[in-house]
Amino acid sequence: MSGLLPTSNATLFYQSKPEKQLNGRELIVPSGGTLGGGSSIALMMYSRAQRSDFDSWNIPGWSADEMIPYLQKLETYHGPGPKSVHGYSGPITVSEGTYRANRSTQDYIQAAGQVGYPEIEDLSGLDYNNGVQPALHWIGTDGRRQDTALRYIHPKIQSGKYPGLNVLVDTQVKRVIFEGKRASGVECRPNPKVQASGPYFNVRARKMVIVSSGALGTPLILERSGIGNPDILKRAGIEVVSRLSAVGENYQDHHLITYPYYTNINEDETLDGLLSGRLDAAEAIQRSAPILGWNGQDVTGKLRPTEEEVAELGPAFQAYWEKEYKNDANKPLFLTALVNFFPADPSLVPVGQYLTASTFTAYPVSRGSIHITGPGIDDKPDFSTGFFSDPEGLDVLRHLWVYKKQREIFRRMKAYRGEVEILHPQFAPNSNATPVRLNDSPPGNISDIKYTPEDDDAIKKWAREQVGTTWHSLGTCRMGAREDNAVVDQNLAVYGVEGLKVADMSIPPLNVAANTMNTAVAIGEKAAEIFIKELGLHR
Repeated sequence: MSGLLPTSNATLFYQSKPEKQLNGRELIVPSGGTLGGGSSIALMMYSRAQRSDFDSWNIPGWSADEMIPYLQKLETYHGPGPKSVHGYSGPITVSEGTYRANRSTQDYIQAAGQVGYPEIEDLSGLDYNNGVQPALHWIGTDGRRQDTALRYIHPKIQSGKYPGLNVLVDTQVKRVIFEGKRASGVECRPNPKVQASGPYFNVRARKMVIVSSGALGTPLILERSGIGNPDILKRAGIEVVSRLSAVGENYQDHHLITYPYYTNINEDETLDGLLSGRLDAAEAIQRSAPILGWNGQDVTGKLRPTEEEVAELGPAFQAYWEKEYKNDANKPLFLTALVNFFPADPSLVPVGQYLTASTFTAYPVSRGSIHITGPGIDDKPDFSTGFFSDPEGLDVLRHLWVYKKQREIFRRMKAYRGEVEILHPQFAPNSNATPVRLNDSPPGNISDIKYTPEDDDAIKKWAREQVGTTWHSLGTCRMGAREDNAVVDQNLAVYGVEGLKVADMSIPPLNVAANTMNTAVAIGEKAAEIFIKELGLHR
């Protein structure tokens, strides 16, 4: 988790401009800035897109059935579900890790069942939805993180079988170099944040340049290279090489809010001891404590509202639901996880053990953008997350619904001892929705909280003040047909130039109902096959 702290040299931090719809806040979105990218700093939650997600891209070669071989190829899966969609000999291990808080896992699952969400064997099986499951992780059976650097790159370097493989770390790419319309290399510099600054230098490419800098980094490199909206390039002093107005547009994330709860569980059932310093991390590492092979997230869920709940959100939301969701039971409205720790500064709350609801939007309507403001790496981007910017407020209404739903699940947990007031909406003192603090067992017969319109306004206000990133950025160099204003074609070639490819989470045209690492690695596997074939490297 230290990779997400501002002091991390493994992470890039993109700051948005003040966003009116978020009460003027400037959001910070972290992105992987080390070997392995986001997989090396991620929270290791295993989650897969739905079948309808890949199919919705409507790109030849990228349907769910066509992506299954790549989803299988990447993983060695230690979990339940249909063998037809999982892999069992890939480089990355998927398992429970070396630790699980079984009591809170089962407690949450029984509580979710009371609210109408059953336990589902395998929510990552592409065709399952509207329930919860004990979570699996990108963690090996030995407790080690499973990132692409350790599982793909290091073994090839160490094998000695790839003398042509040269890996430059702590290096930044300024732009792609072109000879006419053909990409012929990249211009780089040493990263001054982690090593002595040095002069820019060029790396030449005889056949192909592949940009894979993520949904926030890739569009900036393309724009600095002369690929993008001519008006933006002109303002930045960049000569146009290819006019592609969609570069940097269509920015998407999953809109995250977390809600913590007081509990009566034991010290070894959360990560609060480690995060607060009560448990000595160095000593735990020295004795290879099993708890270190745990990410503290033990249940995952994909949730849909009932028809009655949809109607309560108003006519605009109901019309949206009927168009996008009603006839596609494969699509969840929200993703959620049981998090076994307090999600903020531990000094804000009394010493203890906390459980938290992680809730994030599966398919936000809102869109943002990121663009260069000048020709240099250090020129601050013009970045807007666009969170909650949709004109009908549909994304806020989603959070209104999920706040109520996750709270009813937690209120039915045996470990529930009340809401942590400072990270829940601020209701009027006389409201029935005001958070409570329990010293004894929760009541046996629990009725749903009745919320007034004033309570709903408090929840919506809170959502605008608190919503943040899930570190699931995508969409800014979307794949599709050129006549549809896309940036890359189905073979990941950038339109209007030659010898330039993009392969990362900037290419999905639409979102996925999952934490994004699985989709990112599957894209990498398919991209590798495309590039190997084009370069004539098949053996």
